Amino acid sequence: MPGLCRDCLTTLTDERRCTACGSPRIKAHPELFDLSIAHMDCDAFYASVEKRDNPELADKPVIIGGGKRGVVSTACYVARIRGVRSAMPMFKALQLCPEAVVIKPRMSVYAEVSREIRKMMDELTPVVEPLSLDEAFMDLSGTQRLHGAPPAVMLARLVGRMKDELGVTGSIGLSHNKFLAKVASDLDKPRGFSVIGKAETAEFLYDKPVRLIWGIGPAAQESLDRAGIRSFSDLLRWDQEALTARFGSMGYRLWHLARGQDKRRVSAHEPMKSISNETTFFEDTASLDILDGHIWRLSEKVADRAKAKGLAGRVVTLKLKRANHKIITRRVSLRDATQIADRLYRTARGLFDQVGDQGPYRLLGVGLSELCPEAQADISGDLLDPGATQRSQAERATDEIRRRFGNDAIVKGRALR
Repeated sequence: MPGLCRDCLTTLTDERRCTACGSPRIKAHPELFDLSIAHMDCDAFYASVEKRDNPELADKPVIIGGGKRGVVSTACYVARIRGVRSAMPMFKALQLCPEAVVIKPRMSVYAEVSREIRKMMDELTPVVEPLSLDEAFMDLSGTQRLHGAPPAVMLARLVGRMKDELGVTGSIGLSHNKFLAKVASDLDKPRGFSVIGKAETAEFLYDKPVRLIWGIGPAAQESLDRAGIRSFSDLLRWDQEALTARFGSMGYRLWHLARGQDKRRVSAHEPMKSISNETTFFEDTASLDILDGHIWRLSEKVADRAKAKGLAGRVVTLKLKRANHKIITRRVSLRDATQIADRLYRTARGLFDQVGDQGPYRLLGVGLSELCPEAQADISGDLLDPGATQRSQAERATDEIRRRFGNDAIVKGRALR
């Protein structure tokens, strides 16, 4: 059986230890050198960058997120062992892990590390499809002649370079399509390298829960539960017409995924369509003070991501989910594109006021779409709000101070709500 030492990149034949360097980190699989569709997912990316930049944090539980009423953006694996999870309310996370070090996100720093990772991926293949700052699909078909090594070897080299040169680690999923590559990358984190071959696809999926499918959230899971669909084996009992009639386009997709079929190509030219952030509350809330604080924090996160990517947007969207799971969405088009958190917040807050008192709410989200280069942002100002230009300039100055002295150098009062 073909094998690969993930440390020294020596190719082997199903050894338990590398015959060249003695490492036990061997990956062996019958199709290891035949597959070329990969998904790379950084391990606790934001927390890894913080630990890299502050070695004193190396063995400590680290949580990236907002204030006491904020939520967890991500957590290192030390904190995850204690039960901390992304999107968890910060107060709950600190109950589970009171000794955790809480750090506000530094999006501009994470974006710079992401750009360096992207450069490394571009050296492997021109077909890279980023999903976020810390994960991307790659199609390495036809690259073996260029590199003199199969895709599996080059992927192991990639994560090795990430660790040695950038101080962050990643997990690789390798398969024959995008769906299975993404599933594989999450099987053995952190620093994982998992393979799902064509021959084993049906057996691998058979008893797995359908929540393994990317995009199956709580609402979709509830719909599937009502139909008696909890695993891929349940899906296989439905024919394509029945699934499509029951679930529409999602049913058509589910029928194919149940059989491990995914014809989507890795696309290097898929433009980013929107930037958004949302949070699910630990307890449903109708408190205007709490909701307003979350609107600000989400607006700030969206603005930070837009600035990090050099983008702005013309459409602001507010998303609310009520206690009965009903989703309320409101959006408005701005005269000029923006990437300013203050303008995002004021627009989203205006949309919230239009909704009126329909709470309590279990989820809140803010989004920015119809994206364009940041050079087209906030050109003409707001004639109805003479103070907007001054606040925009203050926000740019605040961004610069935070870049120089850290995120806690300046904190808005509403961020503490």
